Amino acid sequence: MRAVVGLLPARSDLAAMLHQPRRDLLAGLTVAIVALPLALGFGISSGLGAAAGLTTAVIAGALAAFFGGSGLQVSGPTGAMTVVLVPIMHEHGASGVLTVGLMAGLILIGLAVARAGRYMEFVPAPVVEGFTLGIACVIGLQQVPAALGVPTPDGDQVLVIAGRAVASFATDPHWVAVAIAVFVAALILLGGRLRPTIPFSLLAVLVATVVAELAGLDVMRIGALPSGLAAPSLGFIDLSAIWSLAGAALAVAALAALESLLSAAVADGMGVSHKHDPDRELFGQGLANLVVPLFGGVPATGAIARTAVNVRSGAGSRLAALVHAGLLAVIVYTAAPLVGRIPLAALAGVLLATCIRMVEVGSVRAMARATRSDALVLALTAIATLALDLVKAVILGLVVAGALALRAVARSARLRQMPLHPDLPGDHTDEERALLDEHIVAYRIDGPLLFAAHRFLLELSEVAQVSVLVLRMSAVSAIDASGALVLKDVIAKLEHRGMVVLISGIQPGHHRPLDALDVIEKLRAEGRVFATTPEAIAAARVHLHAAGLLAS
Repeated sequence: MRAVVGLLPARSDLAAMLHQPRRDLLAGLTVAIVALPLALGFGISSGLGAAAGLTTAVIAGALAAFFGGSGLQVSGPTGAMTVVLVPIMHEHGASGVLTVGLMAGLILIGLAVARAGRYMEFVPAPVVEGFTLGIACVIGLQQVPAALGVPTPDGDQVLVIAGRAVASFATDPHWVAVAIAVFVAALILLGGRLRPTIPFSLLAVLVATVVAELAGLDVMRIGALPSGLAAPSLGFIDLSAIWSLAGAALAVAALAALESLLSAAVADGMGVSHKHDPDRELFGQGLANLVVPLFGGVPATGAIARTAVNVRSGAGSRLAALVHAGLLAVIVYTAAPLVGRIPLAALAGVLLATCIRMVEVGSVRAMARATRSDALVLALTAIATLALDLVKAVILGLVVAGALALRAVARSARLRQMPLHPDLPGDHTDEERALLDEHIVAYRIDGPLLFAAHRFLLELSEVAQVSVLVLRMSAVSAIDASGALVLKDVIAKLEHRGMVVLISGIQPGHHRPLDALDVIEKLRAEGRVFATTPEAIAAARVHLHAAGLLAS
């Protein structure tokens, strides 16, 4: 119970909403203007329609704003989520999408209670950049049918759908739709660069709609919208399909968590002394996704673009996001007939401009130039996002990034021959030092002793013939089973050549893998494992005395 109580809004959240209400009201108004065409467009792209997009922006936007862990986050339907929802809609229909959203909400709440939000910081930057680049490409391809003025062809692969739309357009061109989409996208991109404070997305859609109405242009439009929110209902749930939808629900929950926490982190970077709570953010998104399907809305996430607009508009608390949701609710109840007259090509232009602005070319270029590994992870994640789906792309990116990072760490280990003299106890003559140099050699392992250890450990078996080899392990940072087995093999080869192997400085946490694989059991039984290097060298001298190689 305590775990859940800790995820609920605190008094400080309510107090912050009263700190600067005028600025939050203005920011909420600005975000609502930007969010309206995006909510409509993403609702249509998901397959559930414009009304579902607006419903999501209102209900999910309000719940995530109040219960979420970021005071600056704005939530609603997003392009990344529509990419995941399209194949679900194609295979299971609207009831499948709504059921998946409800199941994803439960999963997100479970993740919040389990305090899983902190693991978001381990997602590598190249994975995020590749993920964003791939999403931008997918969103752009999704808009091809509407931008060309043709019905959306059947299929669940965006490349296939876009190709079929182009073929359909070639047989019967609709240049008016193309002109509208290009006009809207160009006005948003150029206007936003010249006057960033003006909501050109809404302005462009408004101009395109008025011109289409006055000129009587034959273009596809959004269509009739219900003048209000649907009554809550659980009638869409098909219990027999829950198991078949489990994988899709996990994918939606993973994407909602990833995109929401990324967006919240972006808001932290843009704000002043603001820090989000990742577990509360997961809880807020989970609650939003649990409720919004009851009203016919699509799964929602934190929206990076709208969140950025919110912060840039001066928002200082979650009141701004609540105002944004409230204003969209007013539009739903008062202006549904007007919204239904918006040309689909105009919304396609908005989303085309959005996907172009999503990609930070400078950031992608810098990431690609950083290292070959970073470039590879970025490219693989982007291609997988386009060819597979977003969750598989992120998993692939994480696996490849992790493997490359582990490979780099493993290869960072070094084997160094160390001078004996500074470690020798007592005073020694030059003759004794020469004898020690001839019969004793000391090597130190620096770094992790992992699966790539054979690359440098096998060098030990090639050392010149000496009587005693001291292996110093005080600088070993980590040991795994593979490294321990290679070490065991090297010790066996050295002993086969007649050398006495002594080990010093094993860290307390490293005994477990060495003992489990019997690497040092024999050496410990024979008294050849020491806490310090001077102790090991003293034992080496005793051995040399006994062998008659060093005078008493």
